[in-house]
Amino acid sequence: MPYMIETFDKAGSLDLRKAHRAEHLVYLDRIRDRLLACGAKLNDDGSDAGGGLYVVDVETRAEAEALIQADPFHVVGLFERVEIRRWRKAYLDGRSYL
Repeated sequence: MPYMIETFDKAGSLDLRKAHRAEHLVYLDRIRDRLLACGAKLNDDGSDAGGGLYVVDVETRAEAEALIQADPFHVVGLFERVEIRRWRKAYLDGRSYL
């Protein structure tokens, strides 16, 4: 069952995000087989909104928690909070799963 993971950066942490972005991208490439979608949240003008959204294909909440806890952004303390919720895959890439 897929899970959504939404992250919220600590205030004033854009420099920390930028400093560890390369490590974060390497990590995402390592777990790409479990990522249905992933990306940074943006403001309407395209600037960084301080957080991200991951939709991961794992069986348990514990697996979702382990994935986010291993992310270099989490390891360096970028996140103020993380919310994890189960997600029902109804449509993905224009395909119905209903």
